[in-house]
This record gives sequence, C-alpha cells and structure tokens, in this order.
Amino acid sequence: MAFTRTTEQSSKYEHLEKMPVSELLHNINNEDKTVPLAIEKALPQIEKLVEKTVSQLRNGGRLFYIGAGTSGRLGIVDASECPPTFGVPFDLVIGIIAGGDTAIRRAVEFAEDDREQAWADLSAYNINANDIVVGIAASGTTPYVIGGLEKCNEAGIATGCITCNAGSPLAQTAQFPVEVVVGPEFVTGSSRMKAGTAQKLVLNMLSTATMIQLGRVKGNKMVDMQLSNHKLVGRGVQMIIDELGIPEAEAAALLTEHKNVRKAIEAYANR
Repeated sequence: MAFTRTTEQSSKYEHLEKMPVSELLHNINNEDKTVPLAIEKALPQIEKLVEKTVSQLRNGGRLFYIGAGTSGRLGIVDASECPPTFGVPFDLVIGIIAGGDTAIRRAVEFAEDDREQAWADLSAYNINANDIVVGIAASGTTPYVIGGLEKCNEAGIATGCITCNAGSPLAQTAQFPVEVVVGPEFVTGSSRMKAGTAQKLVLNMLSTATMIQLGRVKGNKMVDMQLSNHKLVGRGVQMIIDELGIPEAEAAALLTEHKNVRKAIEAYANR
C-alpha cells in the first residue's frame, strides 16, 4: 500500500544541536501549536468513534486500547485514569501494550513486530462482540496493532484507531479510523512529540465524551470520582455545597456517610 508517512519525514529544522535553549523551546512550541488544528480536521472521525464506543459500552461491552511504545503507554494512561475520574470498574477501559507490563517502563525489543500477539493478549480478557478495540499507532504501520485489529474484524468485534498518517494500513484496517496528520516532528521521527500529543488529546476526547454520554458527569462535575485522597475529598465536599447550597459541615457529613458525591446529593434530595 502506497501512502506518505509524514511522521517519518525530515524535520523542518536543521542543526538542532547548535540552537540555544530559547530557540529550541520556541520552535518546539510553534510545532506543538499545530496539533489542535490537525485534530480539528479529524473531529468528524472522532465523533463516529465516540458514538460507536458509547453504543458498545451501553450494551455491556468494554473499551480496549492496544499499542506499542509511546502509543501503548498513552492508552494505558488513559485507561488507568477512567476509574478514579469517573468511578467506573477497573475492567471497563483496558490498556494493553506490546511486550506486556514490562514495556510500560522499558522498551521490549521487537515486541511491536509480532502480528499475532495482540490477539493473544486480547483473548486473555475473553474479548467478545460487545467490546470495541482501538489501535493506537502514530505511524499506522505497527504489525502488533494491525494484526490485532485484523483478528478483531474477523471475530466481529468493533475496531477503531488513532494514527498520525493519512491512508495508513492501520486506518484501512480499522472500522472507525481517526487520522490526525501532524506532519514531521521537530526531531525527525520522534513521534513521542507532536504525534504523541495528538494521540493523548484524542484519547482525552474519546474517554471523556464517552463517560459523559454514559452519565458519569453531572453538570460539569466528576460526581462519581473515587475519593482516594484528601484533595479529592475536599473537592467532593465542595461539589455538594455547590449543588445543594448547604453548610460545609453538613456536606462533609453527607460525603462521609455515602462515600460518593452523586449518592450524597441523591440521598439529600430524597429526604
């Protein structure tokens, strides 16, 4: 398949090692500014992926991310933040990286080149047709991710992707592709930069919009968040105060009793 892999094209900048720090930072910042504009062009694709994800999760399915390297780590970050932010079960959004958990901190050589391993990794979770799998790969050519989505398609499982090259093999494989074309990186080929930023922003959109659609936000508040530290307890108390207009002590007592902002507000309203 012939396509232009812009993520691998040469940087617009030369002699980076000769630039003073101020110039390095200015130029990196200028490149970063282009990322949201590239995402804006992909909003219709993102909307379709969100709508399909919401539909699958409403039917009892789960959201899986699969990726390698930076892309895999970003998927794991997004998945791991859904339970504390939205109060969903830990097995609702699952991030899988080529090479296993070891690869989260240390690169596992050639793990991304195994076309069969992603399906084996997904199968360990008893994946089924209610689920949706989103492959994340800046290049759109990672064998681990493409092979995983191909197997999902064969098994009747919904597939999406987030990539930064247009017309890539991955985008051609996914049923709901998202292509955010950010162009050459500041450091040639370093797709942890603009491409990584783009993928992170799209993941934010996907998970946040999905959780809002599933009723996990009230107004603009994370009323189902886990109260896992003093800061979040304080935030929860303030949410109750803002919603009900009651004194802080009463709000704190409600939260202590019900251990959840939403439940505290509903209990007060049902008195």
